Amino acid sequence: MTRSPVRLLARPEVGALVAALAIFAFFLAVAPAFRSTGALFTVLYQASTIGIVAVGVGLLMIGGEFDLSAGVVVTTAGLVNSLFCWWFGVNLWVGALLSLLVCLAIGFLNGWLVMRTGIPSFLITLGTFFVLQGVNLGVTKLVTGSVASANIADIDGFRSLQAVFAGNFGIGGVTVWTTVLFWVLFVAVAAWILHRTRPGNWIYAVGGAPESARAVGVPVVRTKIMLFMSVSFLGWFVGMHTLYRFNTLQAGNGVGNEFIYIIAAVVGGTLLTGGFGNAIGVAFGAFIFGMTNLGIVYAGWDPNWFKAFLGVMLLLAVSVNLYARKWGSR
Repeated sequence: MTRSPVRLLARPEVGALVAALAIFAFFLAVAPAFRSTGALFTVLYQASTIGIVAVGVGLLMIGGEFDLSAGVVVTTAGLVNSLFCWWFGVNLWVGALLSLLVCLAIGFLNGWLVMRTGIPSFLITLGTFFVLQGVNLGVTKLVTGSVASANIADIDGFRSLQAVFAGNFGIGGVTVWTTVLFWVLFVAVAAWILHRTRPGNWIYAVGGAPESARAVGVPVVRTKIMLFMSVSFLGWFVGMHTLYRFNTLQAGNGVGNEFIYIIAAVVGGTLLTGGFGNAIGVAFGAFIFGMTNLGIVYAGWDPNWFKAFLGVMLLLAVSVNLYARKWGSR
């Protein structure tokens, strides 16, 4: 075997690409409903709602950190926008901007606490997870009298925000959600940052060898805080999509999604130890999630097996990626 194919096999996204093709072929064979163009775009939509936040989580993991609050940040983003505007009767664009500032502040606080205290990000963001979960439920119950936000469809600004964050259009009788296009955009931007810019080099450096990176002048603190804020920004974006697609939110939503984001990143070739991975691989990981989630339904199987499949995929992905890296290094 030549040197070039070996290097190709050691790339983070190759294992996820092979797995995605295999799973795609499998569901084409066992689920006739999976073979339509409409089913493909439904899978892409499902993948995009996970993949957008997973891009940020993947970059953060490459930088050597975790964010267990990412799932509830999505719900917090929508609730801040919805509850503030419904209670005060202001334009929803004002609430969307306020929600963005709140989410960025959460990301900044997570990063600042991790770097200031030295406490592992796993514990810091786990604390943030519980705080946000409690605040989401408590404030929503206080404002609306229930654990669901009010319907905001009649508040000024709803239609324009819906067009931005939850728009769709038809192509040949197939509905395409704009979140799929935004997902592609965010993946492309993340890939460009990682491989074509100095901050991308910083991300790999702080994840692989933070002390060495600091010694050569890499702004470790600033880089990691920005990564946490990026996760919160992308969580805000998906929160806006969820709110403006369904008009209302359940305050308890989002719990457990933080693990799905991490699984998408790991299946896409990102190492839990940091310093290795890329955005394309994370996108393949999210696509695998979307295919599996809907493929099981299209095949008529019991969807309760879905989580078991995710666990198996996680173990296989870690094993394959480790083997590929060792092989490529040799």
